Amino acid sequence: MAGQSDPHLSIFSAPEVEFLAEDEMAEIVPNIRMDALHMICGDFGPFFPQIATKVPLWLAVALKKRGKCTIQPPEWMSVERLTQVLEAERESPREFQPLPFHYVEISRLLFDHARDDIPEIYMVRSLIEDIRDVRFHKVETGLETISARTHAVKLKNLSAMEVNIVRPFIVRALQAFYKHDSPEMIHQPDAMGSKRPQVADRGPRRDLRPR
Repeated sequence: MAGQSDPHLSIFSAPEVEFLAEDEMAEIVPNIRMDALHMICGDFGPFFPQIATKVPLWLAVALKKRGKCTIQPPEWMSVERLTQVLEAERESPREFQPLPFHYVEISRLLFDHARDDIPEIYMVRSLIEDIRDVRFHKVETGLETISARTHAVKLKNLSAMEVNIVRPFIVRALQAFYKHDSPEMIHQPDAMGSKRPQVADRGPRRDLRPR
């Protein structure tokens, strides 16, 4: 797809989208007692052994790396739930099933850093890859219907990564059509396609490395 092979067509890079996804909340089960952590983005804890609590995904990964917790996979990452989503995606060629906005990035982070916490990880990984393939095929098929008569494109339930890939292409395609038919309607045809928004800075994070 456009955007996958040409990085200049994406508003954010894949690592930047993943960075944004790290603010999503995840449930962890600590294996140690620890005082509350006071961060710029909020306070988390105190932590007690075997008592589940929710923290941002970036904090969950940091604690997991130090062996201080296990990460509970979200409910949608079960084999049963993903199988249902995949079947529904295949049965509805024009509709996208509701999934977390950052489902691609969340699953990738958990696969990389919490493999031992995910039951049936190989099946889960395979199902998510199949779901991504089916959804991207739908997107590609939908883009083929864009023409000079298209005034807007509505795609419901797309994920962050899918939106990031599709949006620049759609914007430029519609601008090209409008410019061809009514040049006066667009004064700066490349403004939206070339402008790169800044990723918000969450500020310094507390150093969790052992001293």
